Amino acid sequence: MEYNKYRFEHTTAKVALFDNGTEVKEFHAVITVNDAHLTFHEQLVAVLEAYTFLREGALKGAEAVFKRYFLSDAANQQDAVIVADASECAKSVIQQAPLNGTKIALWVYMMTGVHTRISRSGLYETAHGQYRHLWNGSAHNLAANSEYQTRLLLNEYVMQLLEEGCKLSENCIRTWFFVNDVDLNYGGVVRARNNVFFTQDLTVHTHFIASTGIGGRQADINVLAQMDNYAIDGIQKEQIHFLYAQTHLNRTSDYGVSFERGTRIDYGDRRHVFISGTASINNKGEVMYAGDVRRQTHRMWENVETLLKEAGSSYDEVMEMVVYLRDTADYQVVRELYEERFPNKPYVIVHAPVCRTGWLVEMECMAVKNIGNPEFAPF
Repeated sequence: MEYNKYRFEHTTAKVALFDNGTEVKEFHAVITVNDAHLTFHEQLVAVLEAYTFLREGALKGAEAVFKRYFLSDAANQQDAVIVADASECAKSVIQQAPLNGTKIALWVYMMTGVHTRISRSGLYETAHGQYRHLWNGSAHNLAANSEYQTRLLLNEYVMQLLEEGCKLSENCIRTWFFVNDVDLNYGGVVRARNNVFFTQDLTVHTHFIASTGIGGRQADINVLAQMDNYAIDGIQKEQIHFLYAQTHLNRTSDYGVSFERGTRIDYGDRRHVFISGTASINNKGEVMYAGDVRRQTHRMWENVETLLKEAGSSYDEVMEMVVYLRDTADYQVVRELYEERFPNKPYVIVHAPVCRTGWLVEMECMAVKNIGNPEFAPF
C-alpha cells in the first residue's frame, strides 16, 4: 500500500494507492479544507480544484467510482454541491460536519482500467472482467416516518437489483443508513430493515449485510433516512466471507439489529475487506468505557483490528477511514490519537451521533490486500 499527501493552498489531500501490477489500480482520497475562514463557496471550489488536480496529475486515468461529500449545513449547501459536481458517478451528499471547523470534506474512491456507466436500473456501474460493481448514493423518499421510508428504500433497491439480474441476499455487499435525528428515528430504520431482510432470506441463520447506521441528514428535514449501497454482479457465494470477531464482538442480532460486522471478498488477484461501523463494544453487546472517549477509541481500534485479522488483513492494508463522533468536544482528543497512530492514512472525522447514546465514537474502513487465488477470476 502506498500513501501520499498533497498540500494545496486551501486543502490537503491524503491518497492511498493499491497497485498489484494489473490494469486495475485502486485509489482512495480524502480531501479536507485547511482554512475555516473561507466561505462555503470558496471551500467547495477549493475541494473541487484539489480533486481536479489529482485526477489530471497523480491519479490520471482513474475514474471516480463513488464520492461522499460531508457537509456542515446541508440545507444551505447541498444544492450547491449537486450543481458544482456534475460528474457521472455514484454520489452521496450528507450533513455530517467535518470536525476541523470547516464546512466540507470529500472522500472519493477511484479506479483505473474500468468501464463506467449508469446502468439500466439507475445504479452506477463499474465493470471489469466478469464483474459489474453497482454503486448508489443519496437514495431517499418522503414517506411518513423513518420505518416507512426505509422499507420503501429497501424495496426499491431490491427491484433495482432484480433489474440487474441480482438479489439483495446474494449480491449486496455494503449499505449505509444515514438517519436524521438518530436517537429518535433509528428504531424505525431497524424495524424496516429487519422486516425486509426477513422477506429476502437474510436472517441470523443465513447472513446479513455489512452496514453503517449513523446520524446524518439531507437538506430536506422530512428526509429521515438516506441509503447508500454497493453490490457486485458476477460474484460467487464462495468469494464472500462474513466476519464475526467473536472474542471481541457479539452478533448484532443479539440486540435486535441485522447487519454483519464485516465482509471479505476474494478475487483472483486481491481481497477487499469492508468493516461496518464499529464502536467500543464487547462480545456481550455491552458498551465499553462509558464516558471515556480515549479508552473507547482504543477499544474500537482493537475491535476493528480483530475483524481485519480474521479477514487475513491488518491496518497496513486499510485505504480509508471515516470516524464518527457524537460530541464535537471530543474532536481534539480523537484527532490527536489518529494522527499519532495513522498519520498517513486518508481519514476524516465528522460529527454524527452513533446509534446508541453510550457510544461516543465509531469508525468504518475498507482494506485491500494483494493475494493470488486462481480459483476465482481477477478483479
